[in-house]
Amino acid sequence: MVDPSALLAAALPDPAARALYLAILREGGRIRAAEVGPTDRAALGRLVELGLVVPQLQDAAYSAVDPRGAIERIGTEIRLQSARLLADAEQLPETMGELTRAYDASPKRQGESRGLRYVTGKEEIRHTVEQLSQEFPRESMAAQPGGPRPAVELPDSLERARRFHERGGTVRSLYELSAKYDPATVRFAAQVAQLGATTRVLGVPFKRFLVFECSVALIPAASDYSSAAVVDDPAMVAFVVDTFETLWQQAEGVNWAAVATGSSAYPVHEQVGRLLAQGLTQRSVASRLGLSERTVAGHIARLRELYDAETLFQLGWQMRGARTGEPGG
Repeated sequence: MVDPSALLAAALPDPAARALYLAILREGGRIRAAEVGPTDRAALGRLVELGLVVPQLQDAAYSAVDPRGAIERIGTEIRLQSARLLADAEQLPETMGELTRAYDASPKRQGESRGLRYVTGKEEIRHTVEQLSQEFPRESMAAQPGGPRPAVELPDSLERARRFHERGGTVRSLYELSAKYDPATVRFAAQVAQLGATTRVLGVPFKRFLVFECSVALIPAASDYSSAAVVDDPAMVAFVVDTFETLWQQAEGVNWAAVATGSSAYPVHEQVGRLLAQGLTQRSVASRLGLSERTVAGHIARLRELYDAETLFQLGWQMRGARTGEPGG
């Protein structure tokens, strides 16, 4: 028979791990790997094992997360071991109350209930995204413009998506149309699709933002995305959610697994046609798809022949009609 006291002790952080967690919170909830001394490495490993901190591979750092998630997981494990441990599991919130209170009082939470707070720097923004995904684990909506995802960001993004899925969360993401032509982005989208995430592409310009559980949004505070605003005002968040849903309805679904294997990629001339039908100019189409204007001009010539159109305006008009099933759109 499992010793209840021993099982509970094994599921909780030891004094050294507790002390390190509290120290990380005092520094804003984040610590670089280089700042962890030899005497703290075992404690750090214990915190990672318990899920109280998560590694940020790109930044070589660790982020503290809400201990409530660890409480829930540990409680579930104890209940599965034996019904006789139920009383101990119910005491976990009180047992780990010190950590929870410290997390709520840490610097990152200041002003959080006032509707708006700012974070500056890409590292801090990634840290904030990790925290929000932990605190709001059931649903996220992400608008990610800018073409293909930077390859250096993909491992962290994939690991974050995996953790989100393991907690039962659902993810919907919007990419620019050109993302379908970047192999790394296509592979990433196919991988997260296997986890249950849905990614669509959109052929019109849009801004970057994130929404978690229709409760809090992360929106740009600078044109270069070097700072962001965390918004939890209900009216403002509702506006951001409505914006995402409108864009989502306009977006195009993609079979990423098929595109990754090359069995279902849309012909380039079809993508050119879709953008022309949306009213984009030849130069805008070239920029959006990452092609030269001469290449786009060649595809337009092919489409003009196909639709028997003499001018670009006439081609766009006829293609809009073909998409809607009515003459001229």
